[in-house]
Order: sequence, then structure tokens, then C-alpha cells
Amino acid sequence: MKRRSVRPAEAAELLGVCRDTVYVLLRSGQLRSIKAGRARLIPLAAIDELLSATDEVLR
Repeated sequence: MKRRSVRPAEAAELLGVCRDTVYVLLRSGQLRSIKAGRARLIPLAAIDELLSATDEVLR
């Protein structure tokens, strides 16, 4: 089964930023996440949305 979400450390690796930056993006609302028990999960679709929004700004 294909993974649909990642933890913040994995998201940081995918985005090429540090884990702290991922938490800043989460707090600012630029990156969506869900809470599952004590775990914070970031849907891969949310990472795609963030990157698409960044592409739009850079154009």
C-alpha cells in the first residue's frame, strides 16, 4: 500500500528544509497536517499544494 502521509522529519527531507522550518510552516497554516493520537502527520498532497503555491509565487 502506498503511503499517503509523512511525519514532520520526513516532510523536511522531502522539502529540503530543516524540521524546525516544517513546524513554522505548520503553525503559519502554509502546510496542512492532521493529528493522529500523539503523531502529527502531513499528507503528501499538502506538500504538493505547498510546492505548487510556491511555484505560482515565483512565476
